[in-house]
Amino acid sequence: MSTLNLDSISPTETVEIENGLSLVPRLRLNITVYPSSQVVSKPIDEWKMKQTLIDFLKNSLSDPVTVPEEDLKIRRVRDLKKRKRDDPVASGTIFIRDLGFLRKTSRKGEEDEEKSFSDWRRYIVEKMDGIELNLEGVKFKLNVAVPESDDFKAMKKGWEEFYAFGNRGFSRSGKQETDTIILRGVPSRWFAEPRVSSKPSMLVTHTIFSTFGKIRNLNVAEDDDPGKDANDDDGDLVSGLHCKIVVQFEKHKDFYNTFKAFCGRSLHKEGSKLKADYEVAWDKDGFFRNLRNQTQEDSSRARETTTYPRQQQHYSRFSSDEAPRKRFKE
Repeated sequence: MSTLNLDSISPTETVEIENGLSLVPRLRLNITVYPSSQVVSKPIDEWKMKQTLIDFLKNSLSDPVTVPEEDLKIRRVRDLKKRKRDDPVASGTIFIRDLGFLRKTSRKGEEDEEKSFSDWRRYIVEKMDGIELNLEGVKFKLNVAVPESDDFKAMKKGWEEFYAFGNRGFSRSGKQETDTIILRGVPSRWFAEPRVSSKPSMLVTHTIFSTFGKIRNLNVAEDDDPGKDANDDDGDLVSGLHCKIVVQFEKHKDFYNTFKAFCGRSLHKEGSKLKADYEVAWDKDGFFRNLRNQTQEDSSRARETTTYPRQQQHYSRFSSDEAPRKRFKE
């Protein structure tokens, strides 16, 4: 299997990977809406807020940006009585997926294309952040920011500082560098064996990520945590739809290129209309080290239970207050 050449990937370039999957470039903006006055009598109108933002992007920028309604998500605070004085009345996300005009105007060369994209992204944020919106006579202030997980340079700086100043010794020897990427919120069925199961497959996932480089460790599990951006009012989350993938590469370079490819992109499956907007992170906590420790602890606990059955019965004679401390945590 050939490895993808990602050394000179630009931020507006689509990355084709295995199993009909591709990483499609987009700009993601997190938005937070605050009332201009402290008195708010009713919840914000989500549809009108969307239309106001869509019109702004189309008519108030040097290069008009078209955003379909489905790529603008607004989550309002429904019970204003529970809202604190300085809390927002709504939050959400804007996905700008049509970046064709950037590819046309960008100069040649990877660095020039990255600079053009970075300058344009900064321009969008500066134009939108702090603007005042008027909805039916009620004024709101908009805060806009690029999420850190979509800013590759910020993420790179984070792991470099972590290993320079907060070293925890995850690597075996020599220079310590991060090598593990974590993906959350990717569709399970895209990593499943077709016509066999809808659950994510270790084999299929390994095949897909092997195109990025040699894998040292891999973990795939269902991910039912809606994440920090989920709406508290959403009660229709279905278990098993998404999965969490943790990949540890043999080489830091392969991790670096993989992270750069997933950062600022959405996952798309050939023949599907869905764009999966996952969360990407690097491993700060030693995921596989902790997993091994937990496995060893569980194994030791099982051996102790098997070897000393009478001792377990002896403990049961004590009350909960008098029982001696167990050797392992529950």
